[in-house]
Parts: sequence; structure tokens; C-alpha cells
Amino acid sequence: MKIRIAPSLLAADFARLADALAVAEKGGADLIHVDVMDGRFVPNLTIGPPVVRALRAATRLPLDVHLMIQEPERTLPEYLDAGADWISVHVEATHHLQRCLSQIRAGGARAGAAINPATPVTALSAAWQDLDYAVVMSVNPGWGGQPFLEPSLDKIRRLRDEALGAGARFPIEVDGGVDMGRAAALAQCGAEILVAGTAIYGAGDPAEAIGRLREAAEASVRV
Repeated sequence: MKIRIAPSLLAADFARLADALAVAEKGGADLIHVDVMDGRFVPNLTIGPPVVRALRAATRLPLDVHLMIQEPERTLPEYLDAGADWISVHVEATHHLQRCLSQIRAGGARAGAAINPATPVTALSAAWQDLDYAVVMSVNPGWGGQPFLEPSLDKIRRLRDEALGAGARFPIEVDGGVDMGRAAALAQCGAEILVAGTAIYGAGDPAEAIGRLREAAEASVRV
């Protein structure tokens, strides 16, 4: 199974985002994870479409834009226009999940849905065929550097099994507290995209950390 690594810019130095992108490219990252927070759906406030547009111009890597915002359907066109390649919205933040997913796909991006730690996997069941990927939050969203919530492992396994049982096949992304020590267990449970912030940008050699994280995950599922 191929594991994709998505460095999270939330853990990078916001005054040196171009350098953070360069490090991700050097390390062989597959995606750049961009957390958008509105101060309403989550307590933190981060960036918006202008920064996403600037990031798009500064890297060749796909931008995985995670919208942790209330009523994402109101601003989806702005993020699509800014150059987001992947966009995930939270099931808890909209009454119109399928409409959002259709809007993202119509705009040329991959459509994903994210669920918080307290949200059951069944919240995604009405949208299996509309998903290009699903995001399991393994911390309560809002701040970087939080410890991994262990029940997330079983949740990833259940999501994989229930989606496959419904005839849906899409990658599962896990976001929050991902580090070298959990990479293997996450891959074994079915996670294919690992979002890592502190484990990469807090390492002595962030580019090398990307490769080590991938190797730890892939070695556990290698046949």
C-alpha cells in the first residue's frame, strides 16, 4: 500500500512558508496540508484564500486544503479559485454535505469530508459515493501539537471496513498527533494519507523526517 505524507503548515513558521514548502518538496512529500480555521467552528483563526493563492504559486505539490469553518459552502468558490487541489469540509459544519462535495468536484478539486473525534463513522454513510477521500481527526481540531487520541485507530479501521462494505473505495487521511511511533499502526488500520505537523517541522531535519515517517508506515504493510 502506498502511503502519502502531507506536511501540515500549521506547525511551520508562518513567516517562512516558502521555506516550509521547499522543505516538503525536498523531502518528497505528496501533498501540502493547509488548515483553514475561522475562529467559529474551531477556536483558532488561521488563513484564507489569499494565502492559499500565494502557496499555489510557490509550490508544485498539490494543496490539501482542510476547511475547519462554519458553512463552508459560502466560501468554497474562493478556495477553488485560489488553486486548492483537494478540499475537505467537516460534516459537523454544514447541513449540505453532498452539495459541498459536488461543488468541490465541479470546481475541479478532489472532495473530502472530515469527522471530529466525537462524530461517528456513520455520519459519512450517506455520502460514500460522493467522497474522493475521508479525513479522520485524531485530535479535537483547532490547535497543533495535541496528543493523539488512541480511539482513532479503531475508528479508522471501522471507516475502512464500512466504506468497503458499501462498495466505496477512497483513501483515508488521518490528521492530528501523527508521529513516527504511530505511523505503523495507522497504516495497518487503513490510513493511506498521514498529515504530520510537529513530527515534521519540529524535527531537526524536516525533509528527512518526511522520508522516515513514510518508511515507518509502509514497512508495516509491505508484503
